[in-house]
Amino acid sequence: MVRYVAILPLSPIRPFSLSRTVAGYKGHLAGAVVFFGLYLGALVLVFAVDRAYRQFSELELVAYPFVLFGLCLMFGLWPDVDTNSKGQNVFYGLFFLVDVALIASRHFEEAAYLGLFAILPILGKHRGWTHTYWAMLLIPSPLLVLPMVLFPEAEPLAGLPFYGAAVVGYFSHLFMDGLVVPFPGRRRR
Repeated sequence: MVRYVAILPLSPIRPFSLSRTVAGYKGHLAGAVVFFGLYLGALVLVFAVDRAYRQFSELELVAYPFVLFGLCLMFGLWPDVDTNSKGQNVFYGLFFLVDVALIASRHFEEAAYLGLFAILPILGKHRGWTHTYWAMLLIPSPLLVLPMVLFPEAEPLAGLPFYGAAVVGYFSHLFMDGLVVPFPGRRRR
């Protein structure tokens, strides 16, 4: 039973409880960190560590997990790009910089497609299509497809670890919002 504390007559104030609200950006980042730890552990178990030492330079061995970690954190914030949030600030700042670079390098068609892609989340409602399983699999798909298109001589699934990190980050967001496993007593904002 929740008890109310009255400071002024007729003004009940509910005690704040994290278990009763969905995660904010800090909660989503924390969830992404935990899920990334599980993902990195799975990668280490699946892929031979000694083979990685032979295949990559020391710089790549350090940089590769950091890039995966960054992708996981970014996609842990992505679903809230449809509302005024830290994720929206981060992604629209990146979209702007990339769009300016595309225009400066006279890649107008690519800049137009990026602009079209950038407005799609705002056309929906909060916790609309950006909070779905199909979006979790589709939005990061350029990380899987672009390496195959841009570097055809590379391994066909070279982008798979990056795609996996993005999907894990996205999944962590859905999990923290209670959309994977509903948390008892949790309300949506």
